[in-house]
Amino acid sequence: MASIDSTVVGIALPSIGRQFHAPVVTIQWVVSGYLLTLAALLLVGGSLGDQLGRRRIFAIGMAWFTVSSAACAAAPDATALIVTRFLQGIGAALLTPGSLAIIEASFRQEDRGRAIGAWSGFSGLATAAGPLLGGYLISVASWRWIFLINVPVALAALAITARHVPESRGEPAGALDRPGAMLTAVLLAGLTYALVEGSVKGWASGPVVGTLSAAAAAGVAFVIVERRSRNPLVPLGIFRSRQFTASNLVTLLVYAALGGTLFLLPVQLEVVDRYSPLDAGLSLLPITALMLLLSARSGRLATRIGPRLQMSLGPLVVGAGLALLVRTSDHSSYLAGALPGVVVFALGLVITVAPLTATAMGSVDDRHAGLASAFNNDVARFGSLIAVSTLPALAGLAGSAYLHPHSLAHGFRTAVEIAALWCAAAGLFAAAGIRNTPSAAAAPTAGSAPCFHCALDAPPLAADA
Repeated sequence: MASIDSTVVGIALPSIGRQFHAPVVTIQWVVSGYLLTLAALLLVGGSLGDQLGRRRIFAIGMAWFTVSSAACAAAPDATALIVTRFLQGIGAALLTPGSLAIIEASFRQEDRGRAIGAWSGFSGLATAAGPLLGGYLISVASWRWIFLINVPVALAALAITARHVPESRGEPAGALDRPGAMLTAVLLAGLTYALVEGSVKGWASGPVVGTLSAAAAAGVAFVIVERRSRNPLVPLGIFRSRQFTASNLVTLLVYAALGGTLFLLPVQLEVVDRYSPLDAGLSLLPITALMLLLSARSGRLATRIGPRLQMSLGPLVVGAGLALLVRTSDHSSYLAGALPGVVVFALGLVITVAPLTATAMGSVDDRHAGLASAFNNDVARFGSLIAVSTLPALAGLAGSAYLHPHSLAHGFRTAVEIAALWCAAAGLFAAAGIRNTPSAAAAPTAGSAPCFHCALDAPPLAADA
């Protein structure tokens, strides 16, 4: 549910915008509100699960997510929808890290890799299927059903959790780093507000300058607090690893391009090319299919040859796919317009995402592997958050321009060109910063079972190691 809700809303944005007569800044907040609280509290959710019980926090997050989803469906106006999306992100931040931690605590060491791989695969499949599900629900009912569908699924998940999931906790690690958590929230909230509202209120306006200053101050204070904390939320020593820093920089850029594309492409298809919501969802189906068919092979290849080649070449292929998506503005058929870009884009993701988190986790001590995975996950969400906040303004899409075909077509071309440049930069950073370690280049054991490695919304975790 958390994975689907990161992408399913994109298909509904034109319908939501028309019903509420909302400018582009409002639909940005519908997406950014969810990503903001999710990114800000993801590490906190993992820490709470370790201290208070993973099943307990997972169940609380699931219940919270269910109630807030129902509130999203009942939202009477755009403001109420944005507020409930903020609340929905909190629930997702509690349940997402708990789900993985429960798997790690419940499986034997020799089975854990395949279990985590399946977790990543289902997350990726759910994320990629979000636009298709959203398009179907909007076509047969209303955009409100993209939130209502969560309720029966969540109730079933809660029942399964109560019956089958054992309680587990992490090793005692001291009290939660509350100052670090608060400073992270201030940093992300201030930066997001400034980036979204800057194009509307003006970059020199008091609220924008004030929130940017608050975000900068929170960032400096976070570094100071984490250095002095006995139990830091993010131990700064992990950034001494060049491999870890480089892999997260690549993650930030690639997932920024991905998040911005999945935000604007469905709107482009519906408004400019006159696709129905269902057709727009179906047009993205090749991403799901290719990820499903090729992800495990890509992961095994990275295990054999090391991550450097794939993390350098993959973003360039993603960027090429984005460049091809400008053809969707030419009113051509799907086969000549959107399909080539979607296929190349998907192939680039297949090449890239499999080694990302495995590299980040393998570049730190084993005791920090869980933190490294959570941090990489958070970086991916933050990249999407930044893209959704900035791309419309950079592309010249303001006010209700996203509902006018000519203005949107021009802005979309600019946006995907910018995203393609981000991907090119990611490939260069990977080539310069990523190295193949001896363990990464070792061949997998014979007879290892294949598993899914990739997730669009959350980076994959190591499997078949």
